[in-house]
Amino acid sequence: MRLLHTMLRVGNLERSINFYTEMLGMQLLRQSENAEYKYTLAFIGYGEESCTTVLELTYNWGTESYDMGKAYGHIAIGVDDIYGLCAKLEKLGADVYRKPGPVLGGNTVIAFVRDPDGYAIELIAD
Repeated sequence: MRLLHTMLRVGNLERSINFYTEMLGMQLLRQSENAEYKYTLAFIGYGEESCTTVLELTYNWGTESYDMGKAYGHIAIGVDDIYGLCAKLEKLGADVYRKPGPVLGGNTVIAFVRDPDGYAIELIAD
């Protein structure tokens, strides 16, 4: 068994695809539309689905936002240059709400950014 994907519901599919591809360097792997049930799926990631875990972005037509609730935490992405990436993200207008620095009680350097729908993404220095 292996972990295949994590699904995030998004309010604007193109905006989310642009965030993950242009700001975080992922690739759009595939996209499909279901007119009968009024949704569109986009699978994005850093490698092919056969080799890596990816994100499934789900756009339910006509739904522009979701209540995040209290159960969702974050996804985590390992990055080579966390300081450079955070500077780039801020320059592009992303919400880097926890600047890069050591995790409390440890040495690992982390940062947090929100995607356009408000989902938290932990960036971890590799």
